[in-house]
Amino acid sequence: MKIYLLLCALFFSALHAAEPLLEKTPVFPPGFNGIARYRIPGIVVTTKGTVLAYSEARRNNSSDWGEIEVHLRRSTDGGRTWQPSQHIAHKAARIEGNPRKRTPDGAREQTVNNPVAIVDRETGAIEMLYCINYARCFSMRSTDDGVTWSTPIEITAAFEPFRKHYDWKVIATGPGHGIQFKSGRLVVPIWLAYGEEGDHKPSAAATIYSDDQGKTWKAGDLCLPNEGELGNPNETMVAELSDGRVMLVARSVSQASRKIVTTSADGATGWSKPVFHEQLWEPICMASIAAHPSKPGTLLFSNPHTLALDKEGKPVPAGRGKRENLCIKLSRDDGKTWPVSKVLDPGKAAYSDLAVLPDGTVLCLYEADTSIDCARFNLEWVTQ
Repeated sequence: MKIYLLLCALFFSALHAAEPLLEKTPVFPPGFNGIARYRIPGIVVTTKGTVLAYSEARRNNSSDWGEIEVHLRRSTDGGRTWQPSQHIAHKAARIEGNPRKRTPDGAREQTVNNPVAIVDRETGAIEMLYCINYARCFSMRSTDDGVTWSTPIEITAAFEPFRKHYDWKVIATGPGHGIQFKSGRLVVPIWLAYGEEGDHKPSAAATIYSDDQGKTWKAGDLCLPNEGELGNPNETMVAELSDGRVMLVARSVSQASRKIVTTSADGATGWSKPVFHEQLWEPICMASIAAHPSKPGTLLFSNPHTLALDKEGKPVPAGRGKRENLCIKLSRDDGKTWPVSKVLDPGKAAYSDLAVLPDGTVLCLYEADTSIDCARFNLEWVTQ
């Protein structure tokens, strides 16, 4: 009898299991609102369930330097449809000067780069950090679910303690999104470069954090120095693990051609020895990581799953892989192993960011060739 009831339970459970879901919607298509190219996507879900998708709006070309703004679109139906785009940064006195273009028009350009949003679950506010000309960092806040934003406040001073390690010339937040600890601490990954003015290498990575709901920001320890096997760590992502620790996963140009992983109990200090994760390939491209609430220890990871290959088809150490074949990986053990990998987009695809809706549906905002699209999927699609 017990076996019969168990079989019945399993049968009805299978009947009511969710069907695999995968939907894709363009959010920042090429030429949208007269912008030459949208790049560097980020996405968060507010405490009210509103989806905020944001990116760099590169007005004239696809270059990292130029006249660049931060644009945002809201969705109140889980990423199915999107409201008109807003120009949200930088809404203050212009800070002009492109060090990569020593011409009159270059001197008039303002590069607003690397937007990172963090949702404060305690207050419902959304903090948005971004940089200007890769040299100064600002913070602003929305208390109405991303409809309006406060006057930006400069927080570049939070980066000054890193000068004891490197005399940086370039600073950048994220990109992607930051996280809030269960303790309330806000944590944002950052990277800095200390070559010539405007150069993005050599580089190192760390975090900044706030314990007063974004009013002030402080520097954490330098968790990924440019030393030993670590080749220019830079764009990083963070996720909180089931035991409360923070995992940081970083891009680099290392011989191992794998993502770098390190963990911390508080997201700022006491980082573990960095290691390369064999299953997380490094094509030299920003990736994303996010915790899923379905079961403690469940993590999702997005990145182009490619490696640079030589003429004989062998991996090129520290080689730049093609930005294509965007895959979603799934871990059930806090990122120790990633046994599941599913192709989200086999074509050209680059930077991506992940967020999870209240019902467990996953959103991946990613660069699909020259567009930024939003994919909606569930765990059943990942594991089918």
